[in-house]
Amino acid sequence: MIPIRDNIPSRTVPIVNYAVIIACTIVFVLQLGEGRRGGRLIERFGMIPARVMHPNRSIEVRQPIRVRTPVGDRLQVATRIMEPSVVATILTMVTCIFLHGGWMHFIGNMWFLYIFGDNVEDRFGHFGYLAFYLFAGVVASGAHLVTNIGSTIPTIGASGAIAGVMGAYLILYPRAKVLTVLPIFFFFQMIILPAPLYLGVWFLLQSFQGVSSFGSVESAGVAWWAHIGGFVAGLVLAFLLGNRHHLNPPVRRVLPNTRHSRSYRLRRGQYPWE
Repeated sequence: MIPIRDNIPSRTVPIVNYAVIIACTIVFVLQLGEGRRGGRLIERFGMIPARVMHPNRSIEVRQPIRVRTPVGDRLQVATRIMEPSVVATILTMVTCIFLHGGWMHFIGNMWFLYIFGDNVEDRFGHFGYLAFYLFAGVVASGAHLVTNIGSTIPTIGASGAIAGVMGAYLILYPRAKVLTVLPIFFFFQMIILPAPLYLGVWFLLQSFQGVSSFGSVESAGVAWWAHIGGFVAGLVLAFLLGNRHHLNPPVRRVLPNTRHSRSYRLRRGQYPWE
């Protein structure tokens, strides 16, 4: 299910959300610029559970190389030592959330952050949202760490932190709606879903995948438990702060054709599916 937009306006310009997207974009461009050396940034700044648990441990990497022979090229497996971390290994739990593994990984994450992040920043405030985003990312990294302690595969991606944003959105905007594209075989159907339904289905899918692939990240290739941990962290933190009135008040939605409101006024026809 691909979200197109929600029906909650932003009261302020989400400068932190934009800054995170820009930072991830710059890092991704640097990754692309590595060319044949691609992966060095991932090894240096990605979170490797085995390295976090044993900072002085050297990790071997087995990778195929092409060797020319008289009868043609052949693939052989070579062994090398993984690039060392350039920051304290514990800090890779933060740096890893700015790295991505490919175009689809990057675009998907940034789009979800763009859709849901602005409204969460609206409630947390700029500095509060930055702290919240980093906290959700660290919890997501920690969830992956404890479920894959011995893994030597670098963990990267903003998915866990963005899952935290989605968990917070579920608590802060329970009546929101999400315009969604639903692929059905070769057709694409646009439907309007309540945000709790959309986010609830998303979380259930992550939970199912996480349980079914528990301890097998090497074959699964996706850090499902990072998604689960980040989502739960965002949900719980938004619930606690909201109950203690530590967040900004919610945006008062004003329907078209009404008088100007001090909080926000929707442009005519902006959200006809309100």
